[in-house]
Amino acid sequence: MNSNTVSLSAPLNLDIDLTDEQFFQLCQNNRDLRFERTATGKLIIMPPTGSETSERNAELTYQLRAWSRQSKLGKSFDSSGGFKLPNGAERSPDASWIHKDRWNSLTPAEKEKFAPLCPDFVAELMSPRDSLEKTRLKMQEYMENGARLGWLINRRQKQVEIYRPDQEVEILQNPQFLSGETILPDFTLDLTDIW
Repeated sequence: MNSNTVSLSAPLNLDIDLTDEQFFQLCQNNRDLRFERTATGKLIIMPPTGSETSERNAELTYQLRAWSRQSKLGKSFDSSGGFKLPNGAERSPDASWIHKDRWNSLTPAEKEKFAPLCPDFVAELMSPRDSLEKTRLKMQEYMENGARLGWLINRRQKQVEIYRPDQEVEILQNPQFLSGETILPDFTLDLTDIW
């Protein structure tokens, strides 16, 4: 490693003042890292996940994408898709989905960068180095900004926390399937290859 290289084994939080355009360009110029910004502007730099977590996240994204293509009700996104939430935070859920009416209301320029909205559905698949407390706070932020359904999938504990607006979090222990409820009609996530 040379003197200009920073090695990340956990998320790095920095207070750096960036415009929206500067943040977008930072993300575009450093595609091997994931960036998010909090509502207060704190920059979060996340290292790539391990191969095992990446493979399981691909399974989650694949199942959501297959349903979305078949249903034609909206658009699905993987973990590299960024969204500018109403509170100003810029987040990249591991998997997400937006109803077609909301997606179609965006301009081409808004679709090209970080869409200025919160997805209707979000999922976070915890990697071994993720903090449960911080991931829970992120899930709450999604709900406060307009998400209608959220899943926090904790592989270590084989536990799923289900988030819904204005409701207590529901915790399921070792479920084999998750229902998309009325938000993702007829979608069932098979957790067999995710655990």
